[in-house]
Amino acid sequence: MMPEGDAASLAEIHALCFPARPWSAAEMADLLAQEAVLCVAQPEGFALVRITLDEAELLSIAVRPKAQGKGAGAALLAELLARLQGAGVRQLFLEVAEDNAAARALYASAGFGEVGRRRGYYARAEGPAIDALVLRRKAAV
Repeated sequence: MMPEGDAASLAEIHALCFPARPWSAAEMADLLAQEAVLCVAQPEGFALVRITLDEAELLSIAVRPKAQGKGAGAALLAELLARLQGAGVRQLFLEVAEDNAAARALYASAGFGEVGRRRGYYARAEGPAIDALVLRRKAAV
């Protein structure tokens, strides 16, 4: 199991998944140092959330490309949801690119529903910017 505070390992995974704008080890360390940020990490990926009272925002979830499509993302999300429920979180929000079918399927299978849209939120190197879908999942505490 990867240490949940290993900023360099988290940054490496993030760079593999988000090469257009990877978070540096310093940015990861800054996030991990925040009391309100929770990290769930496994060797194949991680999920970072920021908790505010009884709500949380999924900041990033990333799975090494070689582990994608094999249940690693679902396992991370399930562990994260269990830990958030234990922390008294009632709602979890996230943003996902409208064209990210794999992530959207993962979130739908976990009970997330669309509650908003951010037009042109994700810039693309080629072509027009892509909308972000704002998703929410209610959780019982």
